[in-house]
Amino acid sequence: MSLESLALRVLLPSFRGPDLPPEWAGLLEEGLGGVCLFGSNVTGDLGDARALTDAVRRARADALVAVDEEGGDVTRLHVRTGSPVLGAAQLGGVDDLDLTAAAGRAVAADLAAAGIDLDLGPVADVNSNPDNPVIGTRSFGSDPGLVGRHVSAWVGGLQDGGVAACVKHFPGHGGTGQDSHLTVPVLEAPAATIRERDLPPFAAAVEAGVTAVMTSHIAVPALDPDLPATFSRPILSMLRADLGFAGAIVSDALDMAGASAGRGIPEAAVLALLAGADLLCVGPDKDARLVREIQAAIVDAVRAGRLLEERLADAAGRVAEIRRGSVVSGLAPPPPDRALVRRALVVEGSLPDLAGAQVVSIGTPANIAVGEGAWGIRPDVVVAPGDPLPAGPLVVQVRDAHRHPEVGGTLATLSTAALVVEWGWPGPWDRATARICTRGSSQPMVAAVEEIVRKAGWHR
Repeated sequence: MSLESLALRVLLPSFRGPDLPPEWAGLLEEGLGGVCLFGSNVTGDLGDARALTDAVRRARADALVAVDEEGGDVTRLHVRTGSPVLGAAQLGGVDDLDLTAAAGRAVAADLAAAGIDLDLGPVADVNSNPDNPVIGTRSFGSDPGLVGRHVSAWVGGLQDGGVAACVKHFPGHGGTGQDSHLTVPVLEAPAATIRERDLPPFAAAVEAGVTAVMTSHIAVPALDPDLPATFSRPILSMLRADLGFAGAIVSDALDMAGASAGRGIPEAAVLALLAGADLLCVGPDKDARLVREIQAAIVDAVRAGRLLEERLADAAGRVAEIRRGSVVSGLAPPPPDRALVRRALVVEGSLPDLAGAQVVSIGTPANIAVGEGAWGIRPDVVVAPGDPLPAGPLVVQVRDAHRHPEVGGTLATLSTAALVVEWGWPGPWDRATARICTRGSSQPMVAAVEEIVRKAGWHR
């Protein structure tokens, strides 16, 4: 196999739009490892997604198709309506492993129907920092043991349904306070803490037979004082040597600032391969020209002696071992029992009379991993942080209010004739106004909250 073909086989980029462009079909025919579907590639209709993946397979039958489908707040296939599957923090709140495994099987049924082989999930990060701006409700919780149990169950359910899982973000993004889409977060923790707190869920995933593990673009000075995890041979060697993982190591998207700021995406690709990554993810809406630039950088690195051809061939071999197009074992499980969903809820205070209440959402931007999409009860009014709220009884919806001081200022004006619904990671609450904490948004949780507020007199 030529160097040029090997260089393509380790790439997982994404194009713009819901149709496969001709130049991308050409890349696939030449051996491109696969494509990752992002927001612009999906319409919210599973049939459209299947038409796109069929087009990919016509260009190359064994091409990988991947997507971020975590359930809860992170959904690509159900961005218009919200995920039909409980999110990780909700599942951790219920703490029923059968329910978590069923969530994985439900996601697998959707992905298999859409022709998708590889799910870039679940999140194995322990959300030890409540102010984390990018993990939050994507994590099963803040306890390593609980997170590990549920990661194993979700991975088992997904892979039993014929879709490969890729846990993320090694060695653990949950203790950081910044978003690696925007900068290089620093995990300031001693090595012993990282081993005791952050690594166990990844070890549990490896034990459960997870197909792939995704790196994080975070700096971990206690493990490598020089390079972020994606480019760190010492950190990725821990995954191989300490945890015994033999599958594919997948980079987080190399267009993120945590990876490519100051060095460019092609150089980031070379560094990731040098560190031990196998499949290189590149973010959304890219041109074929960038793929060619990355391919050329990898080929040049081999010819210049920076990157061994054996390392590139090893990476391509691990990518080829990722299962493709497996048969789904059984139908999707039924929706979760409402009583189980209610166990994820925390109700603080006594709900007021909500007869005639308007639903108001305070609009704060979602982080890039979540993206903009449906969340919470359909609002009657959307206001910006700091704007005055309507008069009368209110159901006020927020996300991660504790991270937005201007939202806290707005909530301070509420009377007790209101209810706050926190759809993000629950922060401290010392107000007289009643609050419901949902640990994220999903269709089952929205239904559960609507049932509660209807019992308090709300009607639409």
